[in-house]
Amino acid sequence: MTFLYKANATRGLEWARHFAARAPELPFRLWPDVGDPAEVRYLAVWSPPENIAATFRNLELVFSVGAGVDQFDFSQLPPHVPLIRMLEPGITESMVEYATMAVLALHRDLVHFIAQQRQQTWREIRITPAAKRRVGVMGLGLLGQAVLERLKPFGFPLAGWNRSLRSIEGVTCHAGRETLPDFLAQTDILVCLLPLTDETRGILNTGLFEALPRGAQLVNVGRGGHLVEADLIAALERGLLSSAVLDVAEQEPLPAGHPFWSHPRILLTPHIASMTTPETAVEFVLETIGRHRRGETLPGRVDRKRGY
Repeated sequence: MTFLYKANATRGLEWARHFAARAPELPFRLWPDVGDPAEVRYLAVWSPPENIAATFRNLELVFSVGAGVDQFDFSQLPPHVPLIRMLEPGITESMVEYATMAVLALHRDLVHFIAQQRQQTWREIRITPAAKRRVGVMGLGLLGQAVLERLKPFGFPLAGWNRSLRSIEGVTCHAGRETLPDFLAQTDILVCLLPLTDETRGILNTGLFEALPRGAQLVNVGRGGHLVEADLIAALERGLLSSAVLDVAEQEPLPAGHPFWSHPRILLTPHIASMTTPETAVEFVLETIGRHRRGETLPGRVDRKRGY
């Protein structure tokens, strides 16, 4: 009975150390040192290996090492094997930090000031009070709710949009496609924290940008597939949007020469908004394995029909 890890090799060494301390009886292997594939019962991955079902015939659980699972082809996973998305405090806290940073950077015009610095331009931009800057979050799962909670003390009017209705104190919540135009019309800074599904792919497009107040700003910390990249460039050039903070892209790493690298109104980071903390991730994984062995409900279990 083996646990196999296939993700960031450096963090994998930390996983191995925590496994040795917490569960020395469970053999831990780092990809590509698979050992006997028939012994692999538990698999933690970011980029799934090919032929999972045929290679690991005795698999019992598959863990995503991140909060998202859009990198998985569900048809390649045995239907009886639960897929678990990572639920550990490090992912939430780092995402909350990043999203708060991004919203405040846009609110206080940091992207514009960085562009002015490069041009050696000293020019004031009048401050907009937080009470007059409306922030909307798309995706009201664990991460979206945590981000909204952290933004509350700043005094922004807060709204959220989700596939299904949520009730969050101090947040105007919208649910369903029919409410999206109303939500967008009242959003000055839009934060995308949606899961990537067939329904949400390409949702950040010209039509959505046109529904926002002119000069609105965007934070995409969901997935690159949410954004139609050419539409963002056009929206910035047309003045539909005034700036954007992007942590994800359709192709990662972003290729050389891509317009996002040099656009003066885009602040770009290399998919680092949230990261799994090895110690707490191992704790969550071992707790989940224990629950699975006892036949209990599994937190983070993915509904394959919904895609998350």
